Amino acid sequence: MARIESVTVRTADTPAMSEEETEAEEPSVELGEGTAVEGAPLARVAARLTWPQERSRIVEKEGDATIRTPDGPKNLGDALEGTDTTYFDSRQTFVDAVEDVVGRGPVQTE
Repeated sequence: MARIESVTVRTADTPAMSEEETEAEEPSVELGEGTAVEGAPLARVAARLTWPQERSRIVEKEGDATIRTPDGPKNLGDALEGTDTTYFDSRQTFVDAVEDVVGRGPVQTE
């Protein structure tokens, strides 16, 4: 899995970088050293879908996605099997139902 080493932040006052300019002239934020976390945030997976959505369609579209949970990475399809909801009328309903199964809280990094 590739790791992001830094993020370049560009503001409205910062001119676009030309081919001659170097990246060092742009402000950047260094991301710390640490263990990479496997899986995608649940919010990112939810953002790829449109709402409302049936559980079976979510499983078809994103069921094989690996999501981050407090207990480690988990397959979204497996998490959805633990829900009683078959129809999610909104993104928040979906997130709440999945979090009821996988838990809420910080993701373990070690």
